[in-house]
Amino acid sequence: MSAIAVKKKLRNIRELLLYLISAGLLVIWVYPFLWMVSASFKTEEEFFNNGLSLIPSSLSFANLSRAWNEGNFSHYFANSVVITVTVILIVFIVTATCGYAIGRYSFGGKKLIVALFAASMFVPLEFAIIPIFELIKKLGLMNSLPGVIAAESGGSHVVFVLLFAGFFRQLPRELEDSATIDGCGFFRTFVSIMLPLAKPVIGSAIIMQFIWTWNSFLLPLVLTLSKPDIRPLAVGLYALRGENVVDWTGIAAGGTIALVPIIVIFLLLQRFFVDGIAGAVKG
Repeated sequence: MSAIAVKKKLRNIRELLLYLISAGLLVIWVYPFLWMVSASFKTEEEFFNNGLSLIPSSLSFANLSRAWNEGNFSHYFANSVVITVTVILIVFIVTATCGYAIGRYSFGGKKLIVALFAASMFVPLEFAIIPIFELIKKLGLMNSLPGVIAAESGGSHVVFVLLFAGFFRQLPRELEDSATIDGCGFFRTFVSIMLPLAKPVIGSAIIMQFIWTWNSFLLPLVLTLSKPDIRPLAVGLYALRGENVVDWTGIAAGGTIALVPIIVIFLLLQRFFVDGIAGAVKG
């Protein structure tokens, strides 16, 4: 056997091992999600007797119906939609304008501002929960949807700012010059010319912020302690855990309900997500 054939055979073996390891890691990563979806269709008896199986003996929609109706998930779902959509809109407007200013213009203290943005990434939410709580309380927004929205949309959102800044930085200066000649000011140039070109970054920001806000638990829990009716879906799941009894199949059904919108949004915007990350990194 020639040296070239030996090298080719070794390369094929390495690739096969890599595929097998990747497949094993994929199964480990995906199994909990598949288990949760499977458990949402199982009866309570089957869940405890054959809980590790991914294929239920019969499809039962009783858990989904119980979580949606008796668990008040229909109300929690509506709260999550209102909170998430409003937060995404606020965060998009703030981060896009900040990213445009940082990426396209030079001004005094720019490096300091970017450094402060970067430093804020290392501050855990738990450290800021007390100041956020006090601020929302002094604003009179405790136990209200506007209070939850204000808390969720606050913060620097430095990842989105840097993504927009990186994308806008790579756009040619001639675009702004042409807009200025046509009589466009700063705002019109940004909205009519620059922003439509940033669709990939917008898609990335929407996906990430949707996931973060939709799955947010700590802030909504703290800010809605006295008014459970305005809780979002992630906090509503906690209500299925009683003091002495835990509705495991109901929690699995609720988790499945909460997971569906995330999958749908990601499938619709995944192309923009990949393009946005690649474009920003390139920039």
